[in-house]
Amino acid sequence: MKAVRLIQPKAPLELHDVPTPKPGSRDVLIRVKAAGICHSDAHYRSGISRVEPLPLTLGHEVSGVVESVGGDVAQFEAGDRVCVHYMATCGHCDYCDLGSEQFCTTGKMIGKYRDGGYAEFILVPDRSVFRLPEEIPFEQGAIMMCSSSTSFHALKKVRLQAGESVAIYGVGGLGISAVQLAKAMGAGEVFAVDINERKLDLAKRFGATPVNAAKTDAVEQIKSLTNGRGADIALELIGLPKTMRQAVQSLAIFGRAGLVGLTRETFEVAPYDEVLNREAEIIGVSDHLASEIPQLLEFARTRKLDLSHGIIKTIPLDVGQINTTLDGLERFSDDIRVVITP
Repeated sequence: MKAVRLIQPKAPLELHDVPTPKPGSRDVLIRVKAAGICHSDAHYRSGISRVEPLPLTLGHEVSGVVESVGGDVAQFEAGDRVCVHYMATCGHCDYCDLGSEQFCTTGKMIGKYRDGGYAEFILVPDRSVFRLPEEIPFEQGAIMMCSSSTSFHALKKVRLQAGESVAIYGVGGLGISAVQLAKAMGAGEVFAVDINERKLDLAKRFGATPVNAAKTDAVEQIKSLTNGRGADIALELIGLPKTMRQAVQSLAIFGRAGLVGLTRETFEVAPYDEVLNREAEIIGVSDHLASEIPQLLEFARTRKLDLSHGIIKTIPLDVGQINTTLDGLERFSDDIRVVITP
């Protein structure tokens, strides 16, 4: 089969012919119909985030059709439409038993520590596979498995309650999902913070109040829009120290800030004024959970989560076009999402 692989960091991906994997007893072999190109993949290629063992096929946002299954797999059969939870986990360690399998002691993320979906086929454990409803196109099913599912997990981690206000810092792929999911979960006013007018216009279409951080102080604007109170919830989806600090500063009393964006840099917090005196919380958000995927799929099936706007273009399993897309992501280009359709 054909697969687009990372051979070494800081070098373009390469197209290779590799053996089609054979299912073990609890495995599902999936013919890839769609694989999203995520900003994390650009980090992997650039060497910012470690990938091993090399060479390795990238791609952790995957949907497709079951090609074959292992002998002990009863819930899937050839021809089923499916999407893939990007963690391959053991299912029996302490973290898996707790339902927090993102910390599985032997877990491996597809497209980072085991071969992913930039290929014609992908092999994953059956516990990582979910049926994709007919109403959801493969392209949308793929990107839901990272950006949408991470946004959903973040909103659950910060314990969003009906009627609460939400400030979302960064309205790219994760942020547009977060806007819609917050509304679907009963949020009151949702504020979308970004410097990109097109993204802010899209967030406004989904009911958010846009806050253009290129033209105004985002924290002061959110406080003004909430009569000085601040937001009950703030999600930081960018990974910049400045916006992490702003997320904390924009909180109301008892507010919760969920930090999602990836960075190794630090940011400053004024403990008394910004945390202690508000009894505010700063909450780390890591990945998402398999148990959350069924509800997420139902939101998409019933169009409470609409991803049709975000598929700007699809490309074939073409190494040149994939590398060009990753180049654009490294420059923070305007595209929300590009999806490979082998």
